[in-house]
Amino acid sequence: MVSSDQFKAHYEGVLTRIATACARVGRDPASVRVLPVTKTNPVEAALMAYGLGLRAVGENRVQEAAGKRPMAPSDLRWELIGHLQSNKAKHALQVFDVIQTVDSPDLAVRLGRLAGEMGLRPQVLLQVNSGDDPAKFGCDLADAPRLLEAALAQSALVVRGLMAVAPLSEDPADADRTFVELRLCRDSLAARFGVVLPELSMGMSGDLESAVAAGSTCVRLGSTLFGRRPSV
Repeated sequence: MVSSDQFKAHYEGVLTRIATACARVGRDPASVRVLPVTKTNPVEAALMAYGLGLRAVGENRVQEAAGKRPMAPSDLRWELIGHLQSNKAKHALQVFDVIQTVDSPDLAVRLGRLAGEMGLRPQVLLQVNSGDDPAKFGCDLADAPRLLEAALAQSALVVRGLMAVAPLSEDPADADRTFVELRLCRDSLAARFGVVLPELSMGMSGDLESAVAAGSTCVRLGSTLFGRRPSV
């Protein structure tokens, strides 16, 4: 893993990229937050992020985050950005403050019921497969209204917005299309249901600029900040 000085330099480089991308489309760089993805790295990665003032990290696996969280500051927020199996919903609620990958009405209902029983009010994002990629998780665009309806019906859940992962592709237009479709989906859902959905989690190391141009409020960055991940 990178040193703290290297991490600081990488983070400053990311902020420059975000500022440049925002300037092109007339956005305020402060409207885009960086979510450091610490998966497969030791807890020191989360501590480095915290040391630079970042107060949230992203993890893909419930068990991995569960092992790290007790060693981190209590005010560091943990966000699940990996696929969540229904049978791990209770454990996920115990570990994560935010679950970005709610991708089915059944999962939304289960999380809502469990959160209510546990006295929790987690923030959630709805994962939409706006790139129509069979290799990616997320509900289809056509099913997004049904998913939002199910999530809004859960009083224990705080629905913050939508999340998407662009297809792996050599053509940048595929990422562009994925992100624009997610923003349009969000706008349509907000108008249809009369709710505010401020968060659009989209964009990673290779497609950050495209995501910012389309309206991303959260870019999920791993190797760009921490270097090549160790194999697991």
